[in-house]
Amino acid sequence: MLKPRATPTRDLCNLDGLWGFATDDQAGPDPWRSRLGLGLEVAVPASYNDLFADPAIRDHVGWVWYQRTVQVPRGWDGQRIVLRVDAATHAGRVYVDDRLVAEHVGGYTPFEADVTGLVTPGTAFRLTIGVNNELTNVTIPPGTITVGHDGRRRQRYHHDFFNYAGLARSVWLYSTPVRHVTDITVVTDTADGVGFVDYAVDHEGTADVVVRLRDAEGDVVASGTGATGRLSVPDARLWQPGAAYLYEFEAELVEQGEVVDTYPLAVGIRTVEVRGTQFLINGEPFYFTGFGKHEDSPVRGKGHDDAYLVHDFQLLEWIGANSFRTSHYPYAEEVLEFADRHGIVVIDETAAVGLNLSVTGGLLGAKPKPTFSPETFNDETQAAHAQHIRELVARDKNHPSVVMWCIANEPASHEEGARKYFEPLVHLTHTLDPTRPVTSTAFLFASYDNDLIADLFDVVSLNRYYGWYIDNGDLASAEHKLEAELRGWAETHGKPIIMGEYGADTMPGLHSLWDVPWTEEYQVAYLEMNHRVFDRIEAFVGEHVWNFADFGTGPGIHRVDGNKKGIFTRDRRPKAAAHALRARWTRLGNHKP
Repeated sequence: MLKPRATPTRDLCNLDGLWGFATDDQAGPDPWRSRLGLGLEVAVPASYNDLFADPAIRDHVGWVWYQRTVQVPRGWDGQRIVLRVDAATHAGRVYVDDRLVAEHVGGYTPFEADVTGLVTPGTAFRLTIGVNNELTNVTIPPGTITVGHDGRRRQRYHHDFFNYAGLARSVWLYSTPVRHVTDITVVTDTADGVGFVDYAVDHEGTADVVVRLRDAEGDVVASGTGATGRLSVPDARLWQPGAAYLYEFEAELVEQGEVVDTYPLAVGIRTVEVRGTQFLINGEPFYFTGFGKHEDSPVRGKGHDDAYLVHDFQLLEWIGANSFRTSHYPYAEEVLEFADRHGIVVIDETAAVGLNLSVTGGLLGAKPKPTFSPETFNDETQAAHAQHIRELVARDKNHPSVVMWCIANEPASHEEGARKYFEPLVHLTHTLDPTRPVTSTAFLFASYDNDLIADLFDVVSLNRYYGWYIDNGDLASAEHKLEAELRGWAETHGKPIIMGEYGADTMPGLHSLWDVPWTEEYQVAYLEMNHRVFDRIEAFVGEHVWNFADFGTGPGIHRVDGNKKGIFTRDRRPKAAAHALRARWTRLGNHKP
């Protein structure tokens, strides 16, 4: 699905701002049929949970309703008119006046509706969007809903971040010609200094396809005709980690000598490959340094914010990080475009976090239910997971910054049924995109001698907390156990290994002369211990600290005002560990120590 853009043949209206708002119990039946009358207003884009003082809204489970009046530009006569929602967490319904025009399940990928003929250029219509935050055993991510003694519905889920909901990304109204480009796929390669761009342009209508590739100065360096083909670029400038170079691919539909549609796409020429225990970008070994992140900030929750986008990437540059993982869901497209332009490498992840019921048993001391069964995570869950993978690849396949797909976070890969569940999903991902490696992060209970799915993946990704959840406060024992496990993974699988998560909760401003957990000194010592081990493992190709910044979570006796494993506070102030990481990562650059 192409991101809406304003071009010589397309127009674009952003519908962000203040909308009318109501929860389903406030709005009454069929709220799309009339004006929401509560007087509540909500910001778009933003999660709605932290915007209001009413705890009933913050903790609401079920549908909420957004509404506004939209004026259709009068110059759009004869054009195709489309409504697009960049994300509705976790399900959405869109109504134009009284008519349902779109439904979508999945909280982090876009959906749209062709409303040509339902709206009239030069007039206004009532736009109502319903958003549902419910999670069940057949949603991605999963959860359960219970009813308390007070009759209030409560959402339970298996992931450690707050279930922010709403319209966290932009809403658009845009126009295209009736005969228009519907999708573009590009795949790049290099040989002997020549860059290659293989392309496929999907379109409506019978027009001819003309393509051009322009360099950063706007000069045409290659061109072609036809809906598919290969462009060759002599002396191509490559997209490199830390040194991004982007060409512009331009697709035109031409009919009887007239351009009827045009669409531009940023293209970075680069290659990605796993060879033995190395991860290669442009044929050179690459060592990941950076973080697992979250879309999370005070008040806005998961709402996309360009100011935080700029500042977060400035902090990545300052600390010397070259990469991050979109834990635990696809981030806004603006984030990936920014990474494309600034040379930051991305591991792109689905929203499949929480497919692990053994976590609950471990925390509560109760015997857990089997993770994979007809009553828990089943064929319907797997089908929803597959759809998430399809939509992720379809949206992000052309970003040069994206070098690997991560299809799940900490699933119960050691449990019976894991291989039956995951093997088709790994095959699907490789089929949809044969050019990128695929991984999944392994939970602590899955070791190199009991994991059932690691051989399916190109890269072994581990989340490990020796020195925090295991051997808390005893870094000497933690170092011994961590090294023994990493060597076991390396000997068993012979694949690149990346640490997808490692970290220690740290209260900013808490200090001690000794290695006391929760202090800033302990966080530094914990990271240094991990790094000593990483540097001794030949197959090790990267380190992603958990987490970039402190973030909001649900209630829990082990969480005080959220998860405190951030290297930066939630408002992006550095802890002592930020300076220690900066010293290490600026020295390493993109290379293994």
